[in-house]
Formats: sequence, C-alpha cells, structure tokens
Amino acid sequence: MNFKIFNTLSRTKEEFTPLNPPHVGLYVCGPTVYGDPHLGHARPAVTYDLLFRLLTALGYKVRYVRNITDVGHLEHDSDDGEDKLLKKARLERLEPMEVAQHYTNRYREAMHMLGVLPPSIEPQASGHIIEQIEFVKEILKAGYAYQSNGSVYFDVDKYNADHRYGKLSGRTVEDMLSVTRQLEGSGDKRKSYDFALWKKASPEHIMRWPSPWSDGFPGWHLECSAMSRKYLGERFDIHGGGMDLMFPHHECEIAQSTASMGHEAVRYWMHNNMITIDGRKMGKSLGNFITLEELFTGANTLLEKAYSPMTIRFFILQAHYRSTLDFSNEALSAAEKGFERLMTAFDMIGRIKPSDKSTVDVSTIKSECMEALCDDLNSPVAIASLFEWVKVINRLHDGIDTVTEDDLRSLSEQFAFVIHDLLGLSAEKSGDGELTSGLIEMILQVRRQAKEQKNWAVSDKIRDELSRLGVMVKDRKDGADWELK
Repeated sequence: MNFKIFNTLSRTKEEFTPLNPPHVGLYVCGPTVYGDPHLGHARPAVTYDLLFRLLTALGYKVRYVRNITDVGHLEHDSDDGEDKLLKKARLERLEPMEVAQHYTNRYREAMHMLGVLPPSIEPQASGHIIEQIEFVKEILKAGYAYQSNGSVYFDVDKYNADHRYGKLSGRTVEDMLSVTRQLEGSGDKRKSYDFALWKKASPEHIMRWPSPWSDGFPGWHLECSAMSRKYLGERFDIHGGGMDLMFPHHECEIAQSTASMGHEAVRYWMHNNMITIDGRKMGKSLGNFITLEELFTGANTLLEKAYSPMTIRFFILQAHYRSTLDFSNEALSAAEKGFERLMTAFDMIGRIKPSDKSTVDVSTIKSECMEALCDDLNSPVAIASLFEWVKVINRLHDGIDTVTEDDLRSLSEQFAFVIHDLLGLSAEKSGDGELTSGLIEMILQVRRQAKEQKNWAVSDKIRDELSRLGVMVKDRKDGADWELK
C-alpha cells in the first residue's frame, strides 16, 4: 500500500519513497522542558506517534528521534532575551538540569497517558554540545558565518546569495527586514535577521560550555541540525514539527545543514497545524492556557469537567493534522461520547453469537482504515470508517445480520489492530476494572433470573440502583448490555 505525504517544502502531496528502504529516518522537534506539558505538546506528539505507528504497520524499520531542548532556547526567536530554562531555575531556586529533568519526566508521563509510544532515541541538547561546536566550525569554514564579540552568527545574506533562505516558509530576506527590529543585545549582528549559532554567556549565565569562541551556549536552531545528523545521517527521510516551528526554526535548520554539508538533509517536511481554544490562540497572556494535567483533572476554570487522556487523543485524531484544532468543552464532550461509543462497540464484539453463515463481509476493515491513513494521515476518514463498522457490529449483536465464527474472529482482530495498533486508543479502566465488570455481570444475571420469574419489582430496583451508581443498562431480546456513564 502506497503512502502519500504532504511535503511542506514542495507544497504538494507526494508518494513517500524512503532513501534506504526498508529503513526510515524520522526526526521530530520535542519539548522545551521548562514547564508542564500542555495542549500544544499533545498535538504534535499524537500526530507523529500516528505516523510512527503507520510506517511500522507498513513494514518499515523506523528510527524515530525526538529531541529534548534543555539549553539554548531563548525568550525571543531573534536570539535575545533570557534562556527560558535558566529563568525557571532561578525562580524555583533549583539547578537548571534539575528543572530540565523534572519537566522531562512530567512530559514523558503525560505522553504515556496519551498512548504515545516512546521514540527510538530521545537525545538532549545539553548532551550534544561537542557535536554542535563541530557544526559551527563547519559553517564558519564554509564562509556562511562570522564571529562577533565571542558569539557566532549565521550570515543570512551570504547564504541567500548562493542558496535560497526562506524556501520552506516562503519568506524573503526583504520580508524579514520589514518585520524584524534591532533588539537590545543584538548589536553584535551584521543584520537583524542573522541568527546565533553560538552565544557568548553573560557573567550571570549558569549554563555555559567552553568553545573556540567563548564560554557560552549553542543557538536554539543548531541542536536539531546536529542531533538529526548524528542519529539519522547527512540525509534522512522525514522531519516533523508544529507549524509554528516552520519559521524560523526549520528554515534555519535547512540553512545550517546546507551551509555545513553542501546539501539539504531532509527529504519530506511535515507540519501539524495549531491549536486554538474557543477560536483563539492558546497563550498564558490570554488566560486560556491549559496544561495536560489540568485537562485530566478538570482543575482549570475554562473546563466544565475533567477529560481523560484517551478522550484528548481521540479528539486530536478526529481532525486532520494539517487543519486547525479548536478545543472547547462542547467539542471535548462530543469526542468523549464518540470514543465511548467506539470502545463500547469493540467490547460488544465479544458478546456477538456466531452463526452458520455471514451476511456481511468483514474482510475490509483494516484495508479501509489503512488506505485512509496512507492518504497523508487522514485519521478523520479512518475514524468515520470505523463508525460505519460500529453500525454493522450493532446489527450483528441484535441478530439483524449474522457472522460465522471465523469471520467474527477476523472482525475482532481487525478492529483491535486499527483501534489499538494504528490509532493508539485503549479502554480506560481502573486497576479493578475486571472486578467491576464481573460484579456488574453477576448482578445482571440475578436481574435476568428475576425477570424470568416475572419479579418486575426486583428487576426494576436492580436497574435503577445500577443507574444511580453510574451503570446504564439497556435491555435486549436475549439479555442486557451495560456501560459506565
């Protein structure tokens, strides 16, 4: 099955052809670990987890690299201001690496709850200073950078004369000149749009390393160029990240790689779109900033209730990764109901009674969903296909349609593969979920006996008490189904 991917660089949907099949190199920009993971972290994590799962299902051997930014990420993309992690360390009176480790752990815990598989390699920027220094040396040797007062800057004009700076985002140097301004501390640059490869550390700056130019730290953009080359080689297949990273971060990556190696490193660029909350961009200054922990616990005034990790994952998958995703209580509640409906149907498969013949063809479930995902990760179409099969499952359960034992097994296996292996969704039950299910089934057995004895008062009392406890009972001809509210 052919996989088509929208390449941001060409702005077209292209058939994916790996450089060294069956191996695939995938690099994704990870978090800057100076605060709790939030909605903005969830979308790219789920998007590229889906890509990772799909490529693996297609038979590729994927090396998935997702970095941790624990140094060099300044408050302004113009390479000025205070290091975000250092600022957090000072506020909390901790060592910078203590802050980085704490929030790295928090990020990993949240990703696990969202069903995001760990990457093959998760390198930290602070652990690759030597590689970044060597990268700067190469760019200087090629003539595309200059030293200034202990710092090293990328010469955008020089690069643009030989190549094309802005090819990914579509920006020109003239555009950047009109929107950039000379900020405090940037007087060492020749042009305002030149970006730092290495920054000389001020006396109070704790996170610093020795280099040929000064005691300092690498620029934010440099880490991804250095680490992707170390683990995926001078050329690799896919680089992913949020649309907000397209410029300047990814644009600078292309320039750095081309300047140091003489060619681009990445074949396909992928970008997931942004998240809005009730139609507005998410941001602390706007008062609509929601962390994942707040979502899972409901501890935010913007939330009417708590939403489970699988509800969040399902909600993200319901939208195409290149479309804007708007979070609202109404939309999340709808996603919660949709997810419950899907998992209830999956659970219902185990209660379908096999027949001597099949009146439905169940052989296409996996192929339909795979085909949708192979069309540029079209998860909304894949999920819509699953809901069509939910209708089939309901008809089979009600005896309207029939299925053989072999086909029933195939139905269950295909449904499980798509839901669990491809979409990464799983039932959310507490540790005593099996005990709870057993007790409810036992209580419903007592109710069935009461109905057989026409003891309607006991039958109704059991149903009403279960409802009060959050268990909805739906009577059918041959028994009853139940689900937790």
